[in-house]
Amino acid sequence: MSGRQATARHPGAAGHADLEGREIVIDPGGCTGWHYHRMQLIAVVRSGTLTRILHDNSVQVHRAGTSFIEPPGARHRHLGRNLGSEPVVLYVTCEALPEGAAFSIPAQGPPGATNCACSGPAL
Repeated sequence: MSGRQATARHPGAAGHADLEGREIVIDPGGCTGWHYHRMQLIAVVRSGTLTRILHDNSVQVHRAGTSFIEPPGARHRHLGRNLGSEPVVLYVTCEALPEGAAFSIPAQGPPGATNCACSGPAL
């Protein structure tokens, strides 16, 4: 997958889960491929416009300055696309994963789903 991803970890206070923050960049024309996450994500669109196709084939468009939540689990698979002319930059926060665990899990699109011929960082 193309694109860039940086990770920062914040050790939580005693009794609280650690948090992980990532900056995800999707270049113009890029997409994430169908995937899901094992934990809930909170994302803020720093720049560009992200188009998400969800598990039920609905489409959500997120412009710079907006935020969204991605629920966990395979039934919440989704695809992210950058249909614009500038990079999409996302700031994502979630519960920290164990060292070496995948941030996202590739998945098949739902029946009748849009498939993406491009590649990018899985969100």
